[in-house]
Amino acid sequence: MDATSAGALLLCRAEYDVIRPSVPLLREPFLLAPAGRGWSVLVPDGKPWPSGAEPVDRVLSGWATALAVATNHPVLALWWDADRSGLTLATGFRRPVGYVWLADGTPAGEDEAMHTFAARLGLDPVLDLQALEALTRPDADADARARLLGLTAVLSRAGLALPEGVAPGAEPDGIRTAARAAAVREEAAAGKGRGHTAHALRHRPPGPGIPAIAQIAAGFPLTVWGLARRSAGWTVAGAVLLAHGALALARDRGPAR
Repeated sequence: MDATSAGALLLCRAEYDVIRPSVPLLREPFLLAPAGRGWSVLVPDGKPWPSGAEPVDRVLSGWATALAVATNHPVLALWWDADRSGLTLATGFRRPVGYVWLADGTPAGEDEAMHTFAARLGLDPVLDLQALEALTRPDADADARARLLGLTAVLSRAGLALPEGVAPGAEPDGIRTAARAAAVREEAAAGKGRGHTAHALRHRPPGPGIPAIAQIAAGFPLTVWGLARRSAGWTVAGAVLLAHGALALARDRGPAR
């Protein structure tokens, strides 16, 4: 992977319709599509980590945590850049669990993280965990991208089915093109009374599906957590939740007519 190939995916352990109302909280354009039984995938439709900005893994940690808290469903961030690849799993207010591989596939995380990862996603504690543990062992034939593909292969046993061409470790431009193609197919299916729509979700105010109090309750601890860790990604995610919650609350308590 070269220096310009940083990219990421968000895999949500929930159906499209559950995730969609919360996506505008992230304040970035995304392509959202179903990704198998009980899964959705979010593809950034832009370049939110330009050269010199915050590292992609920190940006994704903030996004995953904000979305997991807002939806009360696990959100898995897969990310990669020129030097590393990795995962971050966010589940509600619990501390996220992560794992990292170097560009050549060398494991650089704690083995116990995979046990926590499997438990929080409800994976098979024997077969799936054995496959995950294999990803933490040295393998001269597996680079960073192969590790991510191996991870998604394990998740496929739990129903994950990424749209064709949307694969971790691939060039971000190619992933966005494939995600848009998947969106067109899903929109066509929805027009015939099948499936869900999938399209680019630009920043716009969240709909009434996210109660104002819930946004404020989610935003406060995220902001505190981000400030404590000096993470701009998490701090911004929390601040966004707080701001939207406060605005929604103000609208709800507007003068009676």
